Amino acid sequence: MTATPDLGTPQLAAPDLLRSVFRRHAAGVAVITAPGGGGPVGFTATSLTSVSAEPPIVSFGIGVGASSWPAISESDHVGVHILGEHQHELAATFARSGADRFGAPTRWRQGPEGVPVLDDVLAWLVCRVVARVPAGDHHVVLAEAVRGDPSGAGRPLLYHQGRFNGLRD
Repeated sequence: MTATPDLGTPQLAAPDLLRSVFRRHAAGVAVITAPGGGGPVGFTATSLTSVSAEPPIVSFGIGVGASSWPAISESDHVGVHILGEHQHELAATFARSGADRFGAPTRWRQGPEGVPVLDDVLAWLVCRVVARVPAGDHHVVLAEAVRGDPSGAGRPLLYHQGRFNGLRD
């Protein structure tokens, strides 16, 4: 086997390498919410994945040091919200540490199973948590969709190169 001349100098696997590689990966932007003892919690996620159609299961990752983790670790249900390109600020609010995520101007209501449901998103699901799998400094949460609405208008918000972007044709 011959070496490919344009591969550059390989780097050892490390957190910085992983972050650098995934900055080049465009990902859809979601907000995950849950009821919490001290009020609702939520965070911006780019790790949302459809896992299974039958039963309908999604997954997302959450750091064990995240402020939302204690509530997510105990909640039976979570909300999954697909953000539109008009929701840069909402995505930034839910990504910012220490932000009042559910205060104005965030618009939301209590949805099925007591889960906070955000207004004006492209689509949302309420999901029953079926597993929490330890994975390094994160947990991967598997959750089965039980209710939802895919009828929001607009185009998806993406995350790429450390910024929120709209989809270009």
